[in-house]
Amino acid sequence: MTLIVISLAIAAGAAGIGMVLVELKASRREAARGRAIALMTLFAPALEASQRDPRALLVWEPLARRARMLAPDDMAALDAAAGAPFPFPPDTLQNAHAQWTADWLAWEQTHDAEYKLKAKEAAADRAKLDLVEREKLDRYQRRYEEYVRVSKALQTLLTPPRP
Repeated sequence: MTLIVISLAIAAGAAGIGMVLVELKASRREAARGRAIALMTLFAPALEASQRDPRALLVWEPLARRARMLAPDDMAALDAAAGAPFPFPPDTLQNAHAQWTADWLAWEQTHDAEYKLKAKEAAADRAKLDLVEREKLDRYQRRYEEYVRVSKALQTLLTPPRP
């Protein structure tokens, strides 16, 4: 009789432990799901901002890389769900670089047309024409420096991070 009671106690204890383990596993899955949702929420503004202005990636992509180092399992789960690196797959980075270049070319054409008109208007006054030419060059150089700096930075984002 004592052996039956002991056997029943062991069986009940094993069943209890099994239930605790199942509950613990479910709790861990729910915590991982919550962390993944928090990461998606964190990067939602980044996706919108990077579509408006490619320079936003220069802030958000390094943060995504840090998140990947701090929470590799959670980021891997998001990568798997997205079918590409989350939150910025390579095509997003390539498109941002292409958009930055297209914006530069559009600005360059507008800049050139604006200063051709100013030069035409100032042609009669040599001092004014010199001023317009100097202003044109200064403005172009400042914008070109920004274009090159951001373009190079966007290009580095296309390079996978070192482990």
